[in-house]
Amino acid sequence: MASFNKLKNILMLAFDWILYGTGAADTCQVTVTQPRFQEADYSVHTVFLTCAFSTSGCSSSPPEVLWFRFLANKHEDLCTPGCTDHQKYQVNLSENIISLQINNLTVDDNAVYICGIAFSDSSSPRSKQAGDGTVLTKTEKQHGNGKLIFMIITSSLLFLYSTTVFTFFVVYKKISSGRKIFQAIAQELQKQRYAEHCQQPDDLEDDTVYQNR
Repeated sequence: MASFNKLKNILMLAFDWILYGTGAADTCQVTVTQPRFQEADYSVHTVFLTCAFSTSGCSSSPPEVLWFRFLANKHEDLCTPGCTDHQKYQVNLSENIISLQINNLTVDDNAVYICGIAFSDSSSPRSKQAGDGTVLTKTEKQHGNGKLIFMIITSSLLFLYSTTVFTFFVVYKKISSGRKIFQAIAQELQKQRYAEHCQQPDDLEDDTVYQNR
């Protein structure tokens, strides 16, 4: 915060140097107000930063409008008063409301934007004032919902796969058990048939001997 105030003081000195002028309207006083914060959704490509000002004892001529922005450790001149990039920045003035239009908005535009108002035909110290700045924040696209959906789908597929494999093994085990029981029954029946087949000639021989006697 201390570095921000220091940069702002330096900016005000540059401000006075740029718009230094002499005039008779020494009682001119300007008050500038800006919203402290403004947030833009990731889908927004154009944003308007507003700046309101009021005057007392100033001339009827339109004031000079300046826009600056503060990044981490430096400030940039955007419109002083002509804009450095007319495709990126545009200044609109409607009565006592000024707006800075920022096009092709990206997260790199996140910064503190300061509006300055100056009546260059006045020598009054209060004829050149700057606002406290608007903190512009553009949110990045969140991928949390996509990741959550992906995790849910993956978990569901894994659950279905595990359930299928478990069911397969249960059914396979039952089939194997049924085959073993069937084989045991078949072997038992085969033994009984073999035993009956082996006993049948002895019975016939006994009957033949009894009849001859």
